[in-house]
Amino acid sequence: MDFWVWWLIAAGGFGIALVLTTMPELGMLGVGALAAAGVAGVTDSLAIQVVVFAVVSTALILAVRPIARRSRHQPPELSSGIDALRGRSALVLERVDATSGRIKLAGEEWSARSLGDEDSYEPGSQVSVVEIDGATAVVM
Repeated sequence: MDFWVWWLIAAGGFGIALVLTTMPELGMLGVGALAAAGVAGVTDSLAIQVVVFAVVSTALILAVRPIARRSRHQPPELSSGIDALRGRSALVLERVDATSGRIKLAGEEWSARSLGDEDSYEPGSQVSVVEIDGATAVVM
């Protein structure tokens, strides 16, 4: 059997392992094996094929990993649901203390409570939403 067939089998093996383990490095090794299969179709030199496999695989890993790491550590650009309400300001409608109160948040009326036990906010004052606890906004 020709070497290019073995390289294609190796690429398929890396592809299967990629699907089973979700390790992106295995996909890059598979691409390196495909490049080596292409070279094997042109030349019979196993040394050149191995060098092409190593160079292509290493180059892909070195190029893609920093991009993937950078995108993994960035927060999502668009917040939705209760995540979008954190940090927004609201207008106090009814006195807000540690147990109860009402605010107008994003055009809707919400039940609210203060973050601190001793904190209270009078109607008409502006507060900031710290978190959403069920259907209650925690404000400060």
